[in-house]
Amino acid sequence: MTALMGYAGGAFDLFHIGHLNLLRHARANCDFLIAGVLTDEMLELTKGKPPIVPFAERFEIVRHISYVDDVHAESVPDKLDTWREVGFDRYFKGDDWRT
Repeated sequence: MTALMGYAGGAFDLFHIGHLNLLRHARANCDFLIAGVLTDEMLELTKGKPPIVPFAERFEIVRHISYVDDVHAESVPDKLDTWREVGFDRYFKGDDWRT
C-alpha cells in the first residue's frame, strides 16, 4: 500500500493558530505531509504585499512543526505546476483567504 501524500501550501507569515490548525488537519488526513511555503516574490504576487517575516525564516519555522514531514519552496503561481513538481495526492488549503 502506498503512502498518501498531502500538500498544504500557504504564506505562513506571522504564524498563528489558524496555520497550526491547517497543518494539524492536513496531517490527520494523509500519511506524509509536505508544507508549501510561498517565496517572498510569490507572496507579493498573490497577496499584493510583501511578507513581514522573510521567506527563509518562515520556511524554517514551518519545517520545525511536528505535523510537517517536508517543506517545499513554492515559487510558481499555479497549483497544477506545484503538483507536477511535488506529486502530492491531496491538497489542503486554509480558509484565511476568504477574508
